[in-house]
Amino acid sequence: MRYLVLLAFLAILGSLGSALYFMMRDGQDGKAKTNNMARALAFRVGFSILLFVCILIAWKLGYIHPTGIPAGA
Repeated sequence: MRYLVLLAFLAILGSLGSALYFMMRDGQDGKAKTNNMARALAFRVGFSILLFVCILIAWKLGYIHPTGIPAGA
């Protein structure tokens, strides 16, 4: 589970970096702007939702257990 979460975070950061690159470079030197930045941000949102769903499923199946501050404290 740890590797899945790490891989998802790397995918999220990679798509965010890709969106930054396309935001800075698209439309320069007389070229038309493309939809690459919007596509990279859409992938980032998709990866984030997928990570959240995977964490919920892992919790329901008992692969991970919540820790930290107890409820009502």
